[in-house]
Amino acid sequence: MNALTSILAIGGALALGAVSPGPSFVMVARAAIARSRADALHMAVGMGLGGVVFATAALLGLKLLLAAVPWLYMTMKVGGGVYLVYLGMRIWRGASEPLAMAAGAQQSGTVQAPGGGRALLGGLATQLSNPKTAVVYASVFAALLPAEVPAPLLLALPLMVFAIETGWYAIVAVALSSARPRAFYLRFKLWLDRAAGGVMALLGIRLIASLKQ
Repeated sequence: MNALTSILAIGGALALGAVSPGPSFVMVARAAIARSRADALHMAVGMGLGGVVFATAALLGLKLLLAAVPWLYMTMKVGGGVYLVYLGMRIWRGASEPLAMAAGAQQSGTVQAPGGGRALLGGLATQLSNPKTAVVYASVFAALLPAEVPAPLLLALPLMVFAIETGWYAIVAVALSSARPRAFYLRFKLWLDRAAGGVMALLGIRLIASLKQ
């Protein structure tokens, strides 16, 4: 397997991982339906930047570092799990609160958003909250990267990761920010938010519980 084929294989493996439902999907989907398409797209960019962080860390040997310093991995797991539980509780507690709608939003389908920068940082923080993803990246790279990789292809890896992560979540943002999904959300907001909050909190608890494994 030559270097280019290896890079393409890595892209395929990471794309399959990106489309798997998880905290990142929940956050982007909720932003698209409950707030605005622009907010969700900014969050998608944050997810892409998180993927770049993981890819760069994997290339720098994060897996070896975590294996050599077990407490660091445990600390990352606890921190990520606590953050996901916190997000879940926030979503759950806000389920009964009405959305802050801009003037004419009911007709236009546009929901007032907290701002692109905040959404981007929220996406980045959510992506980075699961250290297992970093290990997955490192494992995929270790399994599929050949010993010798030309520098241009090596530098292209983080860019490819950004395109995969941002591209997938941008698709989610566009698909779920249309009028019909938003109308459905507004009708069942209480239960959908509680379901999303519960899933997020359970994912955080599961991450912390995996310390025993």
